[in-house]
Amino acid sequence: MFDESQLELIRECLVVTLKIAAPVLIAGILVGLVISIIQAVTSIQDQTLALIPKIVVMVLVAAVLLPWTFIKLAEYATELFTVSLQ
Repeated sequence: MFDESQLELIRECLVVTLKIAAPVLIAGILVGLVISIIQAVTSIQDQTLALIPKIVVMVLVAAVLLPWTFIKLAEYATELFTVSLQ
């Protein structure tokens, strides 16, 4: 069904996707954790209070890491085309 090179390309694609998405997701998790602790301490239970800071931080992290993301994607694309041409 799949040969070894196809499975390796799929695995590498998933690894690159995780590497690109991980910093943004981790930033969202950390901000959510901090906001949840603050909400528990102050007894404020507003759902939008946690949502808006997470969105802002995740967008900022994505914007800061945009050059790194493009470099990783370009490296993967170069590797993909190099392997497919051989």
